Amino acid sequence: MQGAQLIEMKSGTETFVGKDSPLYQDYDHLYQSIFQTQSIVVMVEGNEVKNADLMEAVDRLEHQLRATNGVIETTSPASLIKTVNYQMTGRYELPETDEEIKAIIDGNPDIFSQIIPDNTHMLISVVMAGSASDKTQEDILTATEDAVSFAEFPPSYNIIVTGDPAFSISMNYEMNSSMGILLGLSAIFMLIVLLIVFKHVRWCILPLPVVLLGIVYTFGAMGYIGISMSMVTMSAFPILIGVGIDYAIQFHNRLEEEMVDKGNKSRAVIETIKHTGPAVLIALVMTALGFFSLFTSTVPMIQDFGKLLLIGIAMCYLASIFVGVVILSIFDSYSDRNPLNKITKKIKPSNPEKKKKPEGESESDRLIGKVLQKTTILTIKYDVIVLGIACLLCFGGLYLDQSVPIQTDVQTFVPQDMPALVDLSHMGDVMGGTDELNLIIKVEDTASPDVLKWIEQFSEHGVASNSHIYSASSIVDLVKEYNGGVIPDTSQEIENIYSEIPEAQKDRYIYGKNMLLLNFNIGNAVADIKVTGIKELTNIVEEDMQWMPAPPGTAVTITGNNVVFIEVITALTSGRVAMTFLGLVLVLIGLFVVYRDWVKALVPVIPMVIVIGWSGGVMSLLNISYTPLTATLGALILGVGSEYAILMMERYFEEKDKGLHPMEAINMASSKIGSAIVASGATTVFGFMALLASPFPMISDFGMVTVIDIVLALLATFVVFPPLMILLDTWRDKRKGSKAAEKQTEIKKQIQGAEI
Repeated sequence: MQGAQLIEMKSGTETFVGKDSPLYQDYDHLYQSIFQTQSIVVMVEGNEVKNADLMEAVDRLEHQLRATNGVIETTSPASLIKTVNYQMTGRYELPETDEEIKAIIDGNPDIFSQIIPDNTHMLISVVMAGSASDKTQEDILTATEDAVSFAEFPPSYNIIVTGDPAFSISMNYEMNSSMGILLGLSAIFMLIVLLIVFKHVRWCILPLPVVLLGIVYTFGAMGYIGISMSMVTMSAFPILIGVGIDYAIQFHNRLEEEMVDKGNKSRAVIETIKHTGPAVLIALVMTALGFFSLFTSTVPMIQDFGKLLLIGIAMCYLASIFVGVVILSIFDSYSDRNPLNKITKKIKPSNPEKKKKPEGESESDRLIGKVLQKTTILTIKYDVIVLGIACLLCFGGLYLDQSVPIQTDVQTFVPQDMPALVDLSHMGDVMGGTDELNLIIKVEDTASPDVLKWIEQFSEHGVASNSHIYSASSIVDLVKEYNGGVIPDTSQEIENIYSEIPEAQKDRYIYGKNMLLLNFNIGNAVADIKVTGIKELTNIVEEDMQWMPAPPGTAVTITGNNVVFIEVITALTSGRVAMTFLGLVLVLIGLFVVYRDWVKALVPVIPMVIVIGWSGGVMSLLNISYTPLTATLGALILGVGSEYAILMMERYFEEKDKGLHPMEAINMASSKIGSAIVASGATTVFGFMALLASPFPMISDFGMVTVIDIVLALLATFVVFPPLMILLDTWRDKRKGSKAAEKQTEIKKQIQGAEI
C-alpha cells in the first residue's frame, strides 16, 4: 500500500512513443525543451466583448496571473489594446469608453483576429513552459480558476477555463476516479459468479479477497518499479482479477477435496501444494509467454501493460499459494472447534460408504458435463464440416481485420461528456483548432536575411498550396511588425530588431544563434484528417522542401505532437501483427519444452489462432477501431485462452493413459473437466465485464471485444479442440502403428534370412 502511493498518472506523448525513438528525441530535445509552450485558455463569451468594463476585468485577471509561479506570459485583448494605445497616444492604459475600445480592435484586425474571432468571443492565454511538470500545470490551472473569480467579470458573460493542460489534468482525475469503480465492479461481479459456480465448497467467496490481495501487491510493485498509470495500464486490474481468481479457485478446490479424501489437514495442504502448485504454475507460464509478446510493441503504455500483467499474475499466484491455502487451513481449524457450525460438517462424512457421488459435483456440474459430452460427439461426427467452417470464419475474420480502422486521437478515448472535453471542443469550434506542424530550422546565423526570406516564402507557399495549412507563425512575423512590414537586407539590422522584441515573444521562435522555429497551424487535423492524413501532410511538406530548398548550411526537422503520433500508427499496424505472431511462437515453444511432443504443443495453439481470426471479424462487425489497448487482443487471447485447451488436453491424455479409446477419452475429458473450465471461463468473463462500465470508450470497447473473445475461446475449446485432437492424435497413432508394422516385417525378414 505504501508503494501504491508512488504511482504516477500519465497521459502525455511519452505514453505513446518510446523515449529512445529518434522521432521522440527530436521532439523532446529540440522542440519541447526549447520552444514548446502550453497554454491554459480563458474563453469569454457574451453579447458584446468589445467593451470597456469587460476589458477592465480582463486586465485585473492578467495582473494576478502574471505573479503566478510558472507563468511565462499572458496574452489578452486588454494587453494588446494597451500596447496599441501606447503607440497611438503614448499612454499604456485602457481607453475608458466602449467606442475607443471598439475602434482600436476593428482598426487592427491582424493583431486581434486570433484572440477576438467575433463580437461574442475572446480568449486570454496563460502561457507556461512545455516541459512544466504535472504539479506545476495543476497549480497554474487552480490559480487561473481563482483569478477568474477575483477578476469580477460582468455577470452577463460566461467564463470557460480550458486548453490542453486543463484537459489532461481532468483526464488524469477521471482515470484515477474510474479505477476505483472498475475494481469495485470487478469485485461485485466476481462475488456473484463465485456464489453461483463455486457454491459446493465452504467459504466459497474466499478466492475474491485472496486475489484482491494479489492486486494490492501488484499496485505496490507498480509504484516501486515505476510503472505509470495510463488509460491502458488501468484496464489491467479487472483483467488480473478475472485471470488471477482462477488460481485461487484451483488451490481452494483441491484443498477441500484433499481434506475430504485424506482426513488429515497437514497432509491435505502438502498434497495440494505438491500437485496443484506445479499445474497452475505451468498454466501461468503459458499465460505469461502470451503476454510477453507485448514487449515487442514500441508504444510505451503497451509495454507497461505487459509488465503489469506479468507482475500481476505472479502476485496473484503467490497470494493464492501462500495466503489462500494458509487462510483456508486456519478457517478449517476454527470450523473444527466451533460446535455451532454444523453446516460445514457435511463435507467431512464419518462414513466413507456415503461418498458415492463425486465430491463437489453438483447437479448443474453434471448437466453441463452431459451437454458438453453431446457437443463433443456431434463435433467429432462432423469433424470436417466443423473444422472447415471454423477455418473459413478465421480467414474471413483475418481479411476483415485489414479494414479495421486505427484510432489514436486521445480525445476519442475519454468520456465524450467530460466537461473538460466539451469545453475544449467548444473552443475548437470557435477558434478553428490549434493542431500544428512544428519545423525546427538549424542555421549558421539566426539573423541571416536569406534564411528569414526563405521562411517567409516557404510559409506563404505552404498556406497557399495546402488546404489543411491555415496559417504560419515564426520570428519573421515579429521582424516585419517591427520594421514596417519588410525583412531587412542585412544581419545587423535584423540583430537590432531582435534587441527591440521582448524576450518572452522572441524566445518562442529563436534559440541561441543557431535555431529557429516555424509553426504551421493545421486546425483540427487530428479529428478531421486523422493521424494518417497528418502523415501525408508531413510528406507533402518534406517534398516541398526538396524543390524549395533552404539556404546552404540550413537543416530542417519536422516535429511536434502530431508528427510524433505517426510512429504510433506504425506500432499499431505492423507492431500488433508481430506481437501476435511472437506470442504464438513463444507459447508453441513453451508447450513443446514442457511436453516434448509436437502434437501436444500444436493442439492448444491452433484453436487460439482460429479465435484470433474470429476476433478480427468481430471488431469489423461491431465497428470498433484498433487503439493502443485493442491492439493487444492477440496476445491476451493467447495468454488467457490457451489455458482452457491445455486443461482439456491434459485430461484427454490422462484418460487415454488409463486404456480408454481416443473417442472415449475425449468424451470423458469433456464431461469431467468441462464444467470446471466453464466455471473458470465464467469467472474470467465476469472479471472482464467490469471494463464495459468504464466511462472511457477505449476501455469499454476493449472490454466488449475481450468478453466476446473469451466466450469464443471457450467455444473453440469445446467445438474446435475435440475433432482437432482426435484427428491429429489418431493420425499419429496410425503412423506409429504403420512404422511398428514395418519394423516388425523387417525383423521377420532378417530372421528368415538368418535361417536360410
